[in-house]
Amino acid sequence: MNKFTKKWIELTEQPLKAHQIVNERYIIKKLLGKGSYGFTYLVKDEENQNKVLKQLRKYKMLEKSGEESFKQEVTILKTLNDSSFPTFYDEFIENEKHFIVMEYKKGKTYEDLIFIENMTFSEEEALKELYDVLVLVKLFHSIGWVHRDLRIPNILKNEEKKYIIDFGLARFINDNHSEQFDSLEKKLFREVSFKSDFYALGHFLLFLLYSSYQPKTREKRTWEEELDISNHTKRILRKMLQLDEPYDEINQIMKDIKRVIK
Repeated sequence: MNKFTKKWIELTEQPLKAHQIVNERYIIKKLLGKGSYGFTYLVKDEENQNKVLKQLRKYKMLEKSGEESFKQEVTILKTLNDSSFPTFYDEFIENEKHFIVMEYKKGKTYEDLIFIENMTFSEEEALKELYDVLVLVKLFHSIGWVHRDLRIPNILKNEEKKYIIDFGLARFINDNHSEQFDSLEKKLFREVSFKSDFYALGHFLLFLLYSSYQPKTREKRTWEEELDISNHTKRILRKMLQLDEPYDEINQIMKDIKRVIK
């Protein structure tokens, strides 16, 4: 499939509509998200329970990497046995469309918390939030999985409980699948390495820290110049963002955070 055909399929493919019934049991309530690999819907099953239905994009079904990503997501969801991650329920093909069904995790993204609920995080509070997320990340890192998509939309908070969702880009650490990256930034986010998850979470920490930032000038400055944070936190961020010698494994970050929040 050439690039033009792939792009045309990607741009013209439309998600399923609300009230459609899939596999004679799932009623689509609304579209939750649209990514390069799939459409994600909130659905009701025959018992009127909320679930998440994920549909692989058509052009990705024509590529080996697309099917592999779905298989990887099913594998890791079946492997993870913790309430902090969605439970896998079902997988099927209907009308030449590939679907998986998983648990719906109720919670809010940190983007919603900051921009809609006006929540702010101090340096210590932001580090504590990150530490809680790292506790969850450690669960799949310890069995050799890298998430590779730990962006703001994929980390949920429901009161004190946190969830990590969307393992569509997850890979096993020894996965030899070659992947070409068109930029250094994408490589840092998507590399099949624990460091890519740390890099993404470095941006997550920055996002939380900026929630309480009050600009004092219109002059464009770096985060190190703008944020009033300790040198310890700056060192943690620089290592997570691979500006200094990066962390190799998650316990190193957790140990450094504990030193700050004590």
